[in-house]
Amino acid sequence: MPSLVSEIPAADPALVAQHYQARLAFETDCWDVHEVMSRGEADFVLLDVRGPKLFERAHVPGAINLPHGKMTVRKMAEWPEDTLFVVYCAGPHCNGTDRAALRLARLGCRVKVMIGGMTGWADEGFEIATGS
Repeated sequence: MPSLVSEIPAADPALVAQHYQARLAFETDCWDVHEVMSRGEADFVLLDVRGPKLFERAHVPGAINLPHGKMTVRKMAEWPEDTLFVVYCAGPHCNGTDRAALRLARLGCRVKVMIGGMTGWADEGFEIATGS
């Protein structure tokens, strides 16, 4: 008798590869963002999409505060058209990144979500900046 884990057969390895490759096109994580930024090799713009008060209290060093409601054609035109934006909010309990990613995509921008948000960043023990 199969276990609860194996009663539904695992997907074909090619399908698994396709699934995770697609998922990585939508997401990045705190570790990768930290690694790239700490080397000074950021090829993206990191956007904290929470409100200004939360941003002032704590944010990822190097992030720009831009709540999704402030993302407009005019505002996003401040960056080159091919800019990759990485967005984050408070953490897994917050849908601010989803709203921001949707808004940016609708504006024709390239975007990835930093999974974990501030919660994930803190869990990793990375430095946290304060102020505006």
